[in-house]
Parts: sequence; structure tokens; C-alpha cells
Amino acid sequence: MVQQQRGQETRLRLLEVAQERFTQQGYDATGVAEICRHAGVSKGAFYHHFPSKQDLFIALLDRWLDNLDEQLAALRAEAPDALAGLEHMTAAIEPVLAEASGQLPLFLEFLEQARHDPVVWEATIAPYRRYRAYFSRLIADGAEEGALRAVDPDLASAMLVSLAVGALLQSLLDPDGADWGQVVRAGVRMLTPDGD
Repeated sequence: MVQQQRGQETRLRLLEVAQERFTQQGYDATGVAEICRHAGVSKGAFYHHFPSKQDLFIALLDRWLDNLDEQLAALRAEAPDALAGLEHMTAAIEPVLAEASGQLPLFLEFLEQARHDPVVWEATIAPYRRYRAYFSRLIADGAEEGALRAVDPDLASAMLVSLAVGALLQSLLDPDGADWGQVVRAGVRMLTPDGD
């Protein structure tokens, strides 16, 4: 049990150091030896937890997305219907934007690596596809309940994901440019029968 806890602590330390180094220097300029040195672990410990630097990089993305998935599932579970589910999710956008604050360099690193690495591309695009499918079902349910406009759910879900990603990117680039949470809430209201 103690060894398992130490292993989890080592993995977490590697993730935290890698996030810091990738954010400061970029993915390509950061090597495994440097990550190990800053984390205070051996290369053997690194490779015990991650088969490669690429796997560590993808694990950083997965860690953030797993947290986001848990939040979305909890918010949907609390909601009595699709409209309430969307409203709960839009109310939670501020904490998501706050958590992402300061992470622009890492976000851009994911996009840059995805541009030329098919494995990173797939890891980066898969959540977008998953969220579009999730919101498509939610929008279709809401339209069936009469709480949301009868729209093409796939098109509307693509719009919602684009809105969320756009707000995230703009909040990173121009945090004071708008109330980005309000922008997302206004976008979602457009799906309601009386929203404009």
C-alpha cells in the first residue's frame, strides 16, 4: 500500500513537472532527462509510469479532460431535464476558464504537436468528437422535451463545442476582453424557444 502511494506520488510529480517544463520551454525543447531531474526521479521511474515523453504529454491532456468529464457527468446527473443540464454546465464555465488561466502555452503546445503527430492529433481531437456527440444527444432530448428549439442537434452541438473552445481560447488570449462565461451562457440561451 505504501509503495502504491509512493508510485502515485511519483507519477503526479512527473505530470506536474512536465506541465511546468512544457509550458515554459515547449514540448520539443523538453527532454525526459530534464523532467526526471526536476522531478527528482530516475529515468527508470519515469519509464515505469510512462512509456515515452509522448505518453506523458497525452496523460496531461487526459488528466484535464477526465476532470472536465467528471464535472459534466455530475452536472447532468443533478439536472432534472436537458435544459437544466445545459444551464448547470454553462454555470460551471467560470471554474473551467479559471482552471485554464495561465495555460495558453500548454494549450498551444497540444495544438502544435497535434499538427504533425498523428497520435497526439487523435488524443486531441477525440474529446471534441465525444463532446459533440454528448451535446447532440442532450440537445435532441431537450427538443423532444420542448425545452429547446427543434434544431439539427449535430449542428447545434458543433456550435456549442466551438463556442466553448472559442471562449476558452479567447479567455487565455484576452482574459479582460469580455465576460467569457456570460458569452457562453448567452450562446446556450439561443437554443431555448424564447432565447435570442
